[in-house]
Amino acid sequence: MRPADNELLCRVEGEAAMGQLMRQHWLPVCMSEEVAEPDGTPLRARLLGVDLVVFRDTKGRVGVMDERCPHRGASLAFGRNEDCGLRCLYHGWKFGVDGEIQEMASEPPESRMMNLRHKAYPTHEAAGFIWAWLGAADAVRPFEAPAWAPAPTTKISIVKIHAACNWAQVLEGAIDSAHSSSLHSTNMPTAEVEGSTATDTAWLRPSNDKAPRLEVQATDYGFHYAAIRRPIRNPESHAYIRTTVFVAPFTVLIPPNDQYNLAQMLVPIDDENCMFYWMAWHPTKGIGQDAWRRFCAAEVGADLDADYRKLRNLANNFQQDREKMKAGDFTGILGIPAQDMAMWESMGPIADRSADHLGSSDAAIIQFRRQMVAAAKAVQAGEPAIGTTGDVRQVDLASFEGVVPKDADWRAFTTRNAQPAAAAE
Repeated sequence: MRPADNELLCRVEGEAAMGQLMRQHWLPVCMSEEVAEPDGTPLRARLLGVDLVVFRDTKGRVGVMDERCPHRGASLAFGRNEDCGLRCLYHGWKFGVDGEIQEMASEPPESRMMNLRHKAYPTHEAAGFIWAWLGAADAVRPFEAPAWAPAPTTKISIVKIHAACNWAQVLEGAIDSAHSSSLHSTNMPTAEVEGSTATDTAWLRPSNDKAPRLEVQATDYGFHYAAIRRPIRNPESHAYIRTTVFVAPFTVLIPPNDQYNLAQMLVPIDDENCMFYWMAWHPTKGIGQDAWRRFCAAEVGADLDADYRKLRNLANNFQQDREKMKAGDFTGILGIPAQDMAMWESMGPIADRSADHLGSSDAAIIQFRRQMVAAAKAVQAGEPAIGTTGDVRQVDLASFEGVVPKDADWRAFTTRNAQPAAAAE
């Protein structure tokens, strides 16, 4: 990959083309639980290099605004959240969720400065998140329910972790099916099961094939692909298929297990940081929020600090336990996300992709790089962003895993309506 294209893929701040592409989509700012309380503590957030403050006012409305007060630049995260507005501590200026200035304690009532308006962003609350529109105010697209929240009653549990590296190398991990057979082999062991089977501590898998054959197909919304492996049972007549769906620009639907479906959002904080969200969801079954965070070793206080930064991190070598490795643990690192983070962050804040040596198992990585670099160049040329013009609804997409006859077409397994019929083969 050329260094110039690597820069185009990774950088999102300011006028960067990838950041402008992202601004044509609704972006998750934080989880709803982080600003659950009306008149509660304001929350700092950062997206695409923009510092934000998020708050829920007295009536339960959510505001997302630039963090710095337009008066003298003090942080509104210190502000008083009261009486349907956020008041800056410095001089008492008060703002509504729409950015309207409600009071200027330091100015006379007739001041023309009351006509000022602070920068506030359109918001939408859904699927356990607060979403914001950072793009042009006259180009706000209707909010579309994400693929992993097909109904208001969908049971959703969320893991949130800060990643100290660029968004693209985190997303490349999410679409890399081959690594799970090695990096996560302790957490995803081979077993005599019909398909991926969740226990309290592991996801059992019906294949020991570490070199999957990949087939990739581009779509309007991104792409989908199949990782095809030999199953333990009936390898002559059947294949173990795991399909992954990339929904541009930052969502990945990961193959499910028998208890819940899986999706990730890899949201750019700035050029060199990303927020990793991992959703476990299911219409009826699922896994509880506390149990999901415990399974992922991603509990605030035990594994993460209050800002969702890892206590096991690159600075302390992720507390890798070499004795456990000698006893059979493949990585010696606790938790699937931390195992991934160790790999992603060890590449540096922005990986030098020009030094990569890609193989056949990297077909999805190659597709992602080509597709998203082309998409960024299209935005530079004034064209619509990828994922904004197609006819497919996100909620009609689904990943899949299972043992199926070898002649089955894996493409049928990435639409939810096709799943029941395909599974019955």
